[in-house]
Amino acid sequence: MRTKQQYIEGLRKMRRNIYVDGQKIDRDDEMQMATINTIGLTFDYAANPKYQDLCTATSHLTGEKINRFCHIHHSKEDLHKKQDMTRELCKVAGGCIQRCMGIDGSNAVYAVSYEADKQNNGATEYHKNFKKWLEQFQKEDLVGCCAQTDVKGDRMKRPSQQKDPDMYVHVVERKSDGIVVRGSKVHNSEASVADEIVVLPTRALLPEEKDWAVAFAVPGDWEGVKQVVTIHNLRERQYFKRGFAPGATDSYTIFDNAFIPWERVFLCGEAIHGGVCALLFALFHRHSYSGCKPALGDLMLGTAALAAEYNGIAKAHHVRDKLAEIIRVTELGYAAGFTASEMGKPEVYIPGVGFRPYGPGSYIPHSIYANVGRNLSGEAVFREAEILCDVSGGIPATFPYEGDFMNPETKDLLYKYITRNPNVHPEDAAQLWRYVGDLLCSATGGIHSFGAYHGGGSPIMEAIAITTQYDIETRKNLVKKLAGIKDRPVNPEAPAQKN
Repeated sequence: MRTKQQYIEGLRKMRRNIYVDGQKIDRDDEMQMATINTIGLTFDYAANPKYQDLCTATSHLTGEKINRFCHIHHSKEDLHKKQDMTRELCKVAGGCIQRCMGIDGSNAVYAVSYEADKQNNGATEYHKNFKKWLEQFQKEDLVGCCAQTDVKGDRMKRPSQQKDPDMYVHVVERKSDGIVVRGSKVHNSEASVADEIVVLPTRALLPEEKDWAVAFAVPGDWEGVKQVVTIHNLRERQYFKRGFAPGATDSYTIFDNAFIPWERVFLCGEAIHGGVCALLFALFHRHSYSGCKPALGDLMLGTAALAAEYNGIAKAHHVRDKLAEIIRVTELGYAAGFTASEMGKPEVYIPGVGFRPYGPGSYIPHSIYANVGRNLSGEAVFREAEILCDVSGGIPATFPYEGDFMNPETKDLLYKYITRNPNVHPEDAAQLWRYVGDLLCSATGGIHSFGAYHGGGSPIMEAIAITTQYDIETRKNLVKKLAGIKDRPVNPEAPAQKN
């Protein structure tokens, strides 16, 4: 396994192909260091003896100890530990740990590549290709991101109906030694600091949409790949530093006639499995949210409780009710993810068919519970921000600048007039209000809220998954029996009743 410093050294060796605000920058540019430090926690904790069981695993390919972020789940315990590892690290980072994209994408492709080969009766070697890639990914402890979301163009039209086919990443040429792809994936978290980019389809596909059914992996600096990056750093503090300053980046990952050799291709033309791949990544990633979103709930609860204490209103009834609301959503979201782990099997849900075996034996979280947990916690994001806003009052929005707390002419006066609870040191109160300002009053705070709401699929997508996969008919029949409703043939010739 690597250290954080070895990870950074690897980034320094990569070709410059990332663009920020019109400039081409190095991967270890100072603007990206907050994100690098965040991902660095995944190396630090894997090396910490206290977290060995949680943050490392044994590779099923080599039998060697690996970082759990490179692991393929082979048991319920693996799923449980991934969820708990994510919650623990997100609490330490104060937000998204970034690295779950790689593990979720890898687990999806592992199963799909196997099934595609089985369908092709050995004519393809997708699974062999992927296992060879995975072995290197695990051995070198690489950071992977997943590029799934396409720009989509006219969102009311399918990939094959777009005026410009590049609105979805697709194959433009098949050669004896590989394929050529074109298009752009967007919202790719930490792609600019990832060693490898795993590319997957974004939606269910029709048989005639085989050119869009493509999955592969390339290094982040691959020829023919450009990244246009947005960087989400908190406002710089000169005097009153945070305990930890997390960072995040997102990329428009553009494939400009990029050549992908066959050994890096894991799906190419299998439309049915392309759709399953899209759904499986979403499922694994929603399961990860049952770890990270409860961590965000832990942080929001602690922040709101401190805000109430520092404002001197901790014992107010409405504060208690608001804290209870955050706890309910946090722990229900975690419980749904825990249940998804506990009910996990090497099975996938096929609409109209039900659960059936899928893949070479790796474990997949239960779809209903993973989607329920993500849906519940995703819809709560802005409600929790509202609770924190309510409990904090207006002080974070108009809080004085750092320099005013350093100026001897204003320093003591400010500390006097920001004091609300005499039992709280005013310097501690000032740090809390700066922290709340980071969460609710900064551009980065707003961006993180959007990510917590939409990441892994917007709540409407989980609602669709839940209602299309849940056995509603059985519940209707239960009520029919209790109500005494009989299933009787309907006479189509009977006159319609008048109101």
